[in-house]
Amino acid sequence: MLTEPFDIPWPAAGIVRAVRRRADASQRELARYAGVHPSTIGRIEAGALTPSIAMLRRLIAVAGFRLAVVDEFGQVLKPMRDRDDIRDGAERRYPSHLDTILDPEPGEWWADVYGLARPPETFYRNRAYRDALRRRSQWEVRVAKYRHVPPPPRVVPPYG
Repeated sequence: MLTEPFDIPWPAAGIVRAVRRRADASQRELARYAGVHPSTIGRIEAGALTPSIAMLRRLIAVAGFRLAVVDEFGQVLKPMRDRDDIRDGAERRYPSHLDTILDPEPGEWWADVYGLARPPETFYRNRAYRDALRRRSQWEVRVAKYRHVPPPPRVVPPYG
């Protein structure tokens, strides 16, 4: 479990210094390998400049590192897959926090109660229902982890 508080300043200067040590590179060499001005490295290490994510990616790549997002337990967050074939009628992506339902069955679309035409994809708007479905799915998929835990209750759609 990560123990550092989230309200401390981001240690960009220390990360860049550690990268230089691992790469065995001077400030000028690191700047040349990363394609930035040498004074940029000095300003970052002095704390006068916070690098952008793109610049930090270039700098750490010199030593063979990659950026990752981790939760408080050190688990790496994997990016969501970007699917161009799942878009709404206006060619927009569905909201990331919603679970997209492909080919919804009767009762799975919130507008079924109004008799509107069912789209090729939709999502559940009711947060409590979505969370209950996710808990049930996690329990079913991760049987070993939840072997001695009773199953969550089955959920019924809030509409339909």
